[in-house]
Amino acid sequence: MSARKIITGALLLAAAALPVAAQAQGGDMRSQIAAYKHRVMLLEDQDAVENLQATFGYYFDKGLWNQAADLFAANGSFEYGQRGVYIGPARIRQSMLLFGPQGLAKGHLNNHMMLQPIIVVAPDGRTATGRWQGMVMLSEPGQNGKWGVGLYENEYVKDGGVWKIAKLHFYMTALTDYDLGFAKSAIQMEGPSALFPPDKPPTEVYRSFPSAYLPPFSYKHPVTGQSLKDLPLQGDDIVGRPDRGMDSEKGKAKP
Repeated sequence: MSARKIITGALLLAAAALPVAAQAQGGDMRSQIAAYKHRVMLLEDQDAVENLQATFGYYFDKGLWNQAADLFAANGSFEYGQRGVYIGPARIRQSMLLFGPQGLAKGHLNNHMMLQPIIVVAPDGRTATGRWQGMVMLSEPGQNGKWGVGLYENEYVKDGGVWKIAKLHFYMTALTDYDLGFAKSAIQMEGPSALFPPDKPPTEVYRSFPSAYLPPFSYKHPVTGQSLKDLPLQGDDIVGRPDRGMDSEKGKAKP
């Protein structure tokens, strides 16, 4: 049993045991019960979002494009690397055909592992964000296999009581030949498709390894409360990105 489920169960038991005492202690106890119930709701939403993303992962791995696209909200978006943004389940389903046929086929591998989730549910329980670490194993007939790593920065929405993906954005940060490895091979990302053009261009233009790019964090630092949306980042003349204080940060480094 996960720690989250244990905590949820404990909160539910505590909430159930309080009504009698609440009558004696008045409004303070009633507000405490309401706080417990709200906390339980958010924990359940967090669990639902994690299951939603994991479900997407299993469908996407096996080329179940129809099932994967159905997890998105009506105006949901899908963005993978530098391929651009696809909006709505129908267009998202079409974009996934760029990874292979429905159901995949002999010689195709499309594994996208989703690890280290950080899920933050909004206080009203209607939206959420999620950051995931992604490891990738790819293969196509007649080509050598590929290893990749990246980060997901996603958004979710509760629609009619059901959690759906509002935005899925996978930042491919490194891609390499399976045999050569990252020390000898760096494969750059594909751009927008001419076969299935995106609805919008990439929201951010960046290059993967050996260039360095760190997507902004959707959540604040859990101890300091500091925003991590505008971190120092080395400039890139190729894509026209200015230096974001990387030199000044180096000067602040501890000896």
